[in-house]
Amino acid sequence: MTVAVPLAHAGHGAAGPTWLPLLPVVVLAGGYLLAAARDPRGWHRRRTASWLVGCALLAVAVGPLAHLPDDPRAHMAQHLLLGMLAPLGLVLAAPVTLLLRVAPPPVRRTVGRLLRARPLHLLAHPFIAALLTTGGLALVLLTPLYAAAERQPVLHHAIHLHYLAAGYLFAWSLAGPDPAPRRPGLAVRVGALLAAAAGHAVLAKYLYAQAETLPPGLTDRDPEAFRSAAQLMYYGGDLAELLLAVALFASWYHARRRPRPSPASPPPLIKRFASPQGDSLTQTS
Repeated sequence: MTVAVPLAHAGHGAAGPTWLPLLPVVVLAGGYLLAAARDPRGWHRRRTASWLVGCALLAVAVGPLAHLPDDPRAHMAQHLLLGMLAPLGLVLAAPVTLLLRVAPPPVRRTVGRLLRARPLHLLAHPFIAALLTTGGLALVLLTPLYAAAERQPVLHHAIHLHYLAAGYLFAWSLAGPDPAPRRPGLAVRVGALLAAAAGHAVLAKYLYAQAETLPPGLTDRDPEAFRSAAQLMYYGGDLAELLLAVALFASWYHARRRPRPSPASPPPLIKRFASPQGDSLTQTS
């Protein structure tokens, strides 16, 4: 799963006002609430609560934790929120389903084409998504990219965005309630979760064992602080993976309880417009 390493926060104060990173979080929360209020059928309160929890975790990560003293343990807590816990809350809120309910037809057609696009199907395969998360983490830990991000705030924030996007993609590929055409079966998804958890655990242990030399390229390091950060990464990742496993099996259980559609009925996850082209999505079950 996605877990960021404790990147130094060089340049944060000079990059702009301290409240600026919170602005996108406020926009996400406000936009979702407005869309939920516009849903003519009434939107699920638990979905709204999940979205707000995810946004709150993002706010903590980019707000208070981002401005603590340069302690690897504080940075690791920030990135656990960004890469693992916040994405799960956002995914379980089913934002795409809400968009399909309230957006005008042109937007729904665009979303429908995107959901059926082959590149998205490839990226959203659970094992590909797992590779993006654990591979991105390994790339930062095992190469000078970590040290470069210390000196370049733009690269630092780009890595944060990657963690968030990859974490969201992985959670959606496993347990997201939003439409996911061609999603593999339970066995594949469980295998991907186990593979990601194993890769995450190995990297955490390797960071702990090699704290004197990893990440490479640093001119000033505190091995004990990095060992503590590695422990937080290991056990915090276990908690996030357990929550994702619960969400995965809960989604599988609820899917089994749904009545099977008749052969003449539209697919249960994606219902098309009654248009000649039939290339758009209206709602999800």
